[in-house]
Amino acid sequence: MPLDDQNENAQTAASHDATEAGWQAVRRDGRVRDELINAAYGHPRLRQLFPWTGMGELHFSRCTEHRWTWDIPYIQPAKGGGYWVSGPLRTESVGPAATAEDAIAMVIASAGQRRPGVCGNPRTA
Repeated sequence: MPLDDQNENAQTAASHDATEAGWQAVRRDGRVRDELINAAYGHPRLRQLFPWTGMGELHFSRCTEHRWTWDIPYIQPAKGGGYWVSGPLRTESVGPAATAEDAIAMVIASAGQRRPGVCGNPRTA
């Protein structure tokens, strides 16, 4: 196998491992409703992205290290139940979602085709 292919395979494996560790950390930290984490993890396109949380919101990044990317919509809990999908920037709004599955569908529809997460941060990736 050529050296470039070996390096790419090693980077892909490292990215997968870091992303999976991110999902495990998000599950443990308790900041986001379990139903939302389960719905997001259950979708293959989102499972390839690095998850991170803040203020009860579930974010998705193409990079596995801080400063994460801000080019994919994120999900926050709505007052009275349900969810609100915003982003990718804080000044942008996608809309309300009654269920976790609805919120996930809105993120996927708004995110377009994104490549899987990569190791590093936006400067190194």
